[in-house]
Amino acid sequence: MRLGVLGTMVWDLIHARDGRAEPVEEWGGISYALAGAAAAAPAGTTIVPIIRVGSDLAEQAFHFLRTLPNVDLRAVQIVDEPNNRVDLRYIDRERRCERLTGGVGPWPWPELRPLLGDLDALYINFISGFEMELGTAVSLRAYHAGPIYADLHSLMLGVGADGVREPRPLAAWREWLRCFDVVQVNEDELATLAHAWGDPWLFAADVVGSEPRLLLVTMGERGAAYVAATDLDEDPRAWQRTPLFAPGADIQAMPVRTQHVAPDLRPRDGDPTGCGDVWGASFFCALLANRGLDAAMRLANAAAARNVEHRGATGLHHHLQGRIAP
Repeated sequence: MRLGVLGTMVWDLIHARDGRAEPVEEWGGISYALAGAAAAAPAGTTIVPIIRVGSDLAEQAFHFLRTLPNVDLRAVQIVDEPNNRVDLRYIDRERRCERLTGGVGPWPWPELRPLLGDLDALYINFISGFEMELGTAVSLRAYHAGPIYADLHSLMLGVGADGVREPRPLAAWREWLRCFDVVQVNEDELATLAHAWGDPWLFAADVVGSEPRLLLVTMGERGAAYVAATDLDEDPRAWQRTPLFAPGADIQAMPVRTQHVAPDLRPRDGDPTGCGDVWGASFFCALLANRGLDAAMRLANAAAARNVEHRGATGLHHHLQGRIAP
């Protein structure tokens, strides 16, 4: 299997993590999801990072990517733009303030399309929120035959004049959601999506159907929950493409089922950076291995809990597998 992982590598400057007086610099962003996929992917899987890297950090980025096993780097593109850098300041264990500087532009569809032809599945994480425009996502949905997973994340974050990221409603949310088979959000992001709906969980139940088939909500130390179409086949390889939606068409509500899956392990102290990214990549890989929804969520909960005990993405795939990094 060839699994595409599309997102943005970010150079993080992290303040006040673990009560440290001095900031820490390290790779973040899609690097966490890549490490999660490298640890959880079924045997025989090749991971294909689909990343646009700024020329100022290209050498360092390739150095990190080459530490990951079973990775094909032919879809990594160097662009003449400053790479994304984020200043992270932790307010408490789970909340933080992000300030963005630099930033590579979105994938143009003519450049993205040739990279997708041999992929069996595609994981997308909107790390910057500018990985692609809606028109590209619609074209991707029409073109790619395999399952598409999307962590919406920063798609619902704007950028102020000072670079600080702030939540914003997602324009054309119906069209965005229908571009993906599986959508991941956290509780705050779900509330932002449902700002005009009232009850976020009623919103979740109303939008799940054939597009998206499955909505996942991460809940920090409480684990995660899903809302799925009642007739969902839990093996993504069995999903059949439905006709592409008409732009602006209403989402048709369908019968759904839902479940909350709590972590098997007690909450741990440590660094929560990247937990949602590790969770999503681990879940999708387990689902592609035909582990089923509940088992995949338990595996993802365990991976996110283990991620808390590690600092940064370098060597993380070893830690997630219970090994000591060389």
